[in-house]
Amino acid sequence: MFNNIPPITRNIIIINIVVFIISYLIYPQLYNTLSAYYPLSPNFKSWQIITHMFMHGGFMHILFNMLTLWSFGPVLEQTLGEKKYLILYFVSGLGAFVLFNLWNFYEIQQITTQLVEAKVNVAEIYMKADINNFPYDVYANSSNELSKELYYGLVSKMLGASGAVFGVVAAFATLYPDTKLIFMFIPFPIKAKYILPIIIIASVYLGFSGNVGGIAHFAHVGGALVGFLLARSWKKHLYRFH
Repeated sequence: MFNNIPPITRNIIIINIVVFIISYLIYPQLYNTLSAYYPLSPNFKSWQIITHMFMHGGFMHILFNMLTLWSFGPVLEQTLGEKKYLILYFVSGLGAFVLFNLWNFYEIQQITTQLVEAKVNVAEIYMKADINNFPYDVYANSSNELSKELYYGLVSKMLGASGAVFGVVAAFATLYPDTKLIFMFIPFPIKAKYILPIIIIASVYLGFSGNVGGIAHFAHVGGALVGFLLARSWKKHLYRFH
């Protein structure tokens, strides 16, 4: 069955599984190297913009992402062709990274401004956020909640293929809007064109509200928006020569 999956989707799934096994079970220290951090954090490295897409925080995390990719990816790969499909996947992942960190930048700047006004040494927090030179949770016992917030913003990891996968789902919904889909949590078939606004509205709401902590909701929005825009652009020319 696995051999019947088109090559790009199959290889992306294989790479994700291999990286998960190595990082989760064999070399857990890779989480600090390959996961993405806020770009102004001392822990950020340029390669993390790509490598974070292949990192996952647990079995359910990778299972959900790979099952979703396996469900929607093959159709899109055959429709768009390998090159455009690969562009869709990685550019959606980049869009997720960008939007998530734009929101991060806004939040961290707000905190930083308040700390500066309170005459707190912000440079020291940045220095101690370097997890390679200082123990993690160095601000765990700090009485200054804003210092804690800034610290955790600098040491928190962004990881997972969700942004890229949301881009794939959004592209599918754009190209095949009337396809009826069945989801575990929805007891009746629903057309793909209704899934996209539900995903975006729910993710935006959860992102602003801060509910369901530990999930990068704005990354989902970024990936979905890129997937939608690319698919809408390509849709105009998709069947030109057919």
